Amino acid sequence: MFAIAERVCRDYPAIMRYTLDEIETFLTVIELGTVTAASARMNLSKSVISKRISDLEAALGAALFLRSAGRVAPTEAALRLAERLRPALADLRAAAESAAWEMDGQAALRGSLAMSAPMSFGTLYLGPILARFAARHPQLDLRIDYDDRARDLVRDGYDLAIRIGEPRDSALVGRKLCTDRMVACASPEYIARHGRPDTPGDLAAHQVISYALLPDSRHWLFGRNGDMTPAPVQGRLTLNNGEAMRDFAIAGLGLAMIPRFIAAPEITAGRLHRVLPELETRALPVYALWPPVTPMPAKTRAMVDHLIAELADGKPWAPVAQE
Repeated sequence: MFAIAERVCRDYPAIMRYTLDEIETFLTVIELGTVTAASARMNLSKSVISKRISDLEAALGAALFLRSAGRVAPTEAALRLAERLRPALADLRAAAESAAWEMDGQAALRGSLAMSAPMSFGTLYLGPILARFAARHPQLDLRIDYDDRARDLVRDGYDLAIRIGEPRDSALVGRKLCTDRMVACASPEYIARHGRPDTPGDLAAHQVISYALLPDSRHWLFGRNGDMTPAPVQGRLTLNNGEAMRDFAIAGLGLAMIPRFIAAPEITAGRLHRVLPELETRALPVYALWPPVTPMPAKTRAMVDHLIAELADGKPWAPVAQE
């Protein structure tokens, strides 16, 4: 941490004059792109945001933003400064939190925790889980963003992310919370009109509803004992949300391969039927990921421990019965 801070101070000698509030405001405006958005996130007036940025520019002796017709755009110097300040600020926060809070969890958690989670998983299951955490820690401010995009945690100011699938960013630290699986399904009406496929090869003759954010959405995986084989599929419908895919499948517009946590209630209710249930499908590990800050902030550890306890054994959704 101190090596990063020394490099920042060498390049920007006035940095020690800045308050953490000014630095955080600067990074928030860089991330969100507008003073208005930064004002909403930080719950401050636009005039306060603007003054903090102006004070930072005055101390530095350089413009950090180009202003035109109410819009702001970061200068190259601002972008370089932001890249160096983000990890330094994250380390500084972690050090301060570790000093202020007992790592055994006995002290009250304070400050703020920003978290990103997938849209469908978040809206369907995380709401009550996170509400219980918020009630347990009344002095901790929470910001939860539901977004299916894989956000850059450090750049975008997140302490923690929930992601489904194997982690792709080796720079993050992770803990698996549980494992779900994809489920191939269709409505009873679709099966009555078009028949039920008996083998993965039969899928080529069916319309499927594809997931836009999956690179290989035109190949569904099936197998036995972990040996998975791709089956080509085709269709005219592509959506970027699992719940929307579920609704299209219920409407009889095609077969869908969606997570079990989305499909389970509809299969239980009879609105969807499983397709090829005797075959294995893609596993979906659910991970908590966070930047490699040492020591791990107490607030992050508390949230991860809470999620592990709440999601043990794939709760809160139940296994889907084989059909």
